[in-house]
Amino acid sequence: MRNKITEVTTMNAMQEELFWELRKTQLEILRSLKNKHKNEWMITVLEEELDDITTAIQKLEDGNFGQCESSGEPIPEYFLKIMPTIKTSRDTEILEHFYRKPMNSSIF
Repeated sequence: MRNKITEVTTMNAMQEELFWELRKTQLEILRSLKNKHKNEWMITVLEEELDDITTAIQKLEDGNFGQCESSGEPIPEYFLKIMPTIKTSRDTEILEHFYRKPMNSSIF
């Protein structure tokens, strides 16, 4: 059985960078959850994020990171860089819609 460090070295550079960033965030959330002075809604949000991060880390270790959980198709790398916990191609459509800026905005 390969150890975690060996598995990380078989990832591409982008995946390895995401792996270590996810691990860092995972540890930060775990530390934050130990702080008992949080509202219940915040604990729920942190626990859900922790679950998503744990799943993404497991996918990296298993070699199936970046695959849509519904279709198995690859998720574009630029979406994975924005949100490494993204799970499906449908999520990318939602994310893309969220970030789309209107052309006729008074801001421009």
